[in-house]
Amino acid sequence: MSMTITEKILAKSAGKESVAPGDLINANVDIMMCHDVTTPPAISMLSEKGIDGVFDADRIVVTPDHFQPAKDIKSAQLLKRLDSWAKRNKIKNYYPVGRAGVCHALLPEQGHIRPGEVIIGGDSHTCTYGAFGAFSTGVGSTDLAAALATGELWFKVPESMKFVLNGSLSTGVYSKDIIIAIITRIGTDGALYRAMEFVGSTIEEMSMEARMTITNMAIEAGGKSGIIAFDDTTKEYLDGRLKNDAPYDVFTSDEDANYLSVEEFDIASLEPMVAIPNLPSNGVTIGECAGEAMDQAYIGSCTNGRIEDLRIAAEFMKGKKVAIRTIVVPATPEIWKQANDEGLLNIFYEANCVVSAPTCGACLGGFMGILADNEKCVSTTNRNFVGRMGHPTSGVYLASPATAAASAIEGKLVDPRKYM
Repeated sequence: MSMTITEKILAKSAGKESVAPGDLINANVDIMMCHDVTTPPAISMLSEKGIDGVFDADRIVVTPDHFQPAKDIKSAQLLKRLDSWAKRNKIKNYYPVGRAGVCHALLPEQGHIRPGEVIIGGDSHTCTYGAFGAFSTGVGSTDLAAALATGELWFKVPESMKFVLNGSLSTGVYSKDIIIAIITRIGTDGALYRAMEFVGSTIEEMSMEARMTITNMAIEAGGKSGIIAFDDTTKEYLDGRLKNDAPYDVFTSDEDANYLSVEEFDIASLEPMVAIPNLPSNGVTIGECAGEAMDQAYIGSCTNGRIEDLRIAAEFMKGKKVAIRTIVVPATPEIWKQANDEGLLNIFYEANCVVSAPTCGACLGGFMGILADNEKCVSTTNRNFVGRMGHPTSGVYLASPATAAASAIEGKLVDPRKYM
């Protein structure tokens, strides 16, 4: 039976020869990601059932990230509970404050993500890890609790959609522009509970960091997961990095596999994109929104807070001053140190930016960049819903690090190609 890469991974995890869309399966989970927002409720659910242990402490990765360092008493209580639970269960892959980072940047960086595996996390953007040829999806606290206790979780096998991306990126265009264009075409429910499979020459030319930006935002189209097949670029990233040195399984879609639909994109003709408030599907070209005044620029998050993103932003800001409040957040301590060693943080300092320790705070309207009423922010994050980064009347404009940096310099939305 012909299968897609997603179906093959799920079949393996369920111990079946084959699966088809719509099948209900019980899958063995290989890795679970836990953070400070959704894990404490899962701990409470387990405690109510008299369960304190976990199925396998070595297959759980824990990091506070949404409210770290703690911003108030409530967040401090969450961090305390997560910390004591992780220590009590002897979870060795625990990254406490000081080594904690934005989860979806931290896990791949630290070698916890392997091709061919089933990965879940108590966070919607867990789909990021599909960039490594894994089936990876976000779950709620209830499902997280069940998986922590048993190591298993049931799934309905999703239908797959293929996105064929061909052509080299033009100057000033990045993977963030691509995924905004995709979501704009199909809508925020265009891939509802479907596996979004990305293929084509554009993907083949991308770095792993750029690929993670693509899969990270699959959920913004309603996707159950996003996935990119393993290749030499994946292998190069993983070599010498993986915590588990056991052989991993590499799957590819059969040539005659069935897809719900196939969407083709000529990436060579793509221009820089901006998703205007209040949906990620509200994508327009920079030419359609240039000149819109901004109050804040934000460069960071699980979408665009990696070293590649910071290098891009620094290229624009070197020798310049920002015209608006600009916040730069390296996604992990390792990225922070590398940015410092490369002189990027000094560039941001000289440009009058604020540089923060790793945190998800501003992205979800928690702290470190909250917007006041009617303020507008050009942001490299993944969501721009009403009130996402602060006051309900504020507006978030999603863009690439290049567009965000260029716009920070002028205080208004600007075509990054102006500075290239």
